[in-house]
Amino acid sequence: VQPSGQARSAVIWLHGLGADGHDFEPIVPYLNIPDSAGVRFVFPDAPQIPVSINWGMVMPAWYDITEADLRKRHDEAGVRRSAEQVEALIRRENERGIPAGRIVLAGFSQGGAIALHLGLRYPEKLAGIMALSTYLVCEDSLEQELGDANRDTPLFQAHGIQDPMVPLDRGEAARNRLGELGIQVQWQAYPMMHEVCPQEIQDIGNWLNRVLPAD
Repeated sequence: VQPSGQARSAVIWLHGLGADGHDFEPIVPYLNIPDSAGVRFVFPDAPQIPVSINWGMVMPAWYDITEADLRKRHDEAGVRRSAEQVEALIRRENERGIPAGRIVLAGFSQGGAIALHLGLRYPEKLAGIMALSTYLVCEDSLEQELGDANRDTPLFQAHGIQDPMVPLDRGEAARNRLGELGIQVQWQAYPMMHEVCPQEIQDIGNWLNRVLPAD
């Protein structure tokens, strides 16, 4: 989704399991981002892979999930493969004239897990990281791989109190672990399930306007 004028900032927004790049496209007009901010929204599609928890069905997924307990070992190879693909999208924005410091890495559910994974490890300072209804993956390596560039990058994390897919305690555990590592999180919980709600969309827009201000 292109701004009306020249793009000077970008939000790379990753969808959840089984969705596609169009999933969050309709909410852009409701974020109240002024044209003067010049924000381009990039909504990539996850690769089509077999997902074990869904009987091996091939669907858009950033990594495989083998069981419902999200505390268990994750598909690290898939996570890192998708992170490399998203890094390529950041470089493409750089080539189109947008520096890392004007890029927000965002995602919902699986996409949010990739946004957290890559954003916290990325070697250049980003404008912000947004993690919606999600959890930490490859947590064991986070402290060792955590980069200095984004330790104090604005991080917005939101979760549904009644989320049946990614339970609230997984989001809270991610928030708490990041706090232990000295990362400040703007945390919001909403009376919703595995979705987004109007108040959350308003809060996302307000946060984006702060981290990607118009000149």
